[in-house]
Amino acid sequence: MVNAASLRIVFLGTPAFAVPTLDALLGSRHRVVAVLTRPDRPRGRGQRMFDAPVKARAAAAGIPVLQPDRLRDPAFVESLAALRADLGVVAAYGAMLPESVIGAPRLGTINVHASLLPRYRGAAPVHRAIIAGERETGVTIMRIVKRLDAGPMLASVTRSIGREETSVDVERDLAHLGAALLVEIADGLAEGSVAETPQDEDAATYAPRLTKDDGAIDWSWPAARIHDLIRGLHPWPHAFSFLDGRRFILIASAADGLTASSDAPGTIVESEGDRLVVATGNGALRLLQIQPEGKRSMSVRDFLAGHRTARGARFSP
Repeated sequence: MVNAASLRIVFLGTPAFAVPTLDALLGSRHRVVAVLTRPDRPRGRGQRMFDAPVKARAAAAGIPVLQPDRLRDPAFVESLAALRADLGVVAAYGAMLPESVIGAPRLGTINVHASLLPRYRGAAPVHRAIIAGERETGVTIMRIVKRLDAGPMLASVTRSIGREETSVDVERDLAHLGAALLVEIADGLAEGSVAETPQDEDAATYAPRLTKDDGAIDWSWPAARIHDLIRGLHPWPHAFSFLDGRRFILIASAADGLTASSDAPGTIVESEGDRLVVATGNGALRLLQIQPEGKRSMSVRDFLAGHRTARGARFSP
């Protein structure tokens, strides 16, 4: 006979990646008693205030939303304890949690992490995996401990990475895979049937937060590495390079353009129609989408129609 015990859950998340997990919990037998999300921040050119995706979804579902400025604030810790939560669930909350938050729920706090731990602990696991040219990634449900993403693992699911896929493609899919797996684990915790596996510290790698400087292209790299950088940094902060003193954001490239070239790295070897091909340290890379700084993104055909970019011109770091 299946134990249909229902857990009282506090959910912690902020961006779009976390919404499928919140939705899955709302559709489960468990009860989300509150949502904890990051304080509102001004965004965009106009620095307007917008609700983050998790906050908007929680409000639409009528779930109480908590947005403390300080997680260690005694008044907040007291209000968290008053919820009498059985389990805390984290999906991309966006900040380190103090022990007073981690240990507040009766069964502790677990996390939906977008990598196959212990690889790619940290803030940008999907992006860093693609930049590194990984062919496989996944989601791990882990118990949160004081050390960053170092807690024991409860379950994982794998997913292959296609050679043309970007971080957007992979992260969107992982969000749904992780949501389904999380509900299975919540059910198992309610029934007392979940085993925990320690991580292998010797195999741990880290995925630090992205910065704009990560997008600088070194054309002496192999074409495949640059292609991975371009798709790994989409939709932010994007890969970039300079041509005739102007900064260009490289939105998309093609693995099928990784042909051989004897030209100096960064040299444009084709520039006609819908083909803009650049020599690298090993092979040549075909660009598909490009964005002059301050302008809209455009196809290579549209870009070449409005920019005099001759064969032999050279991109620089």
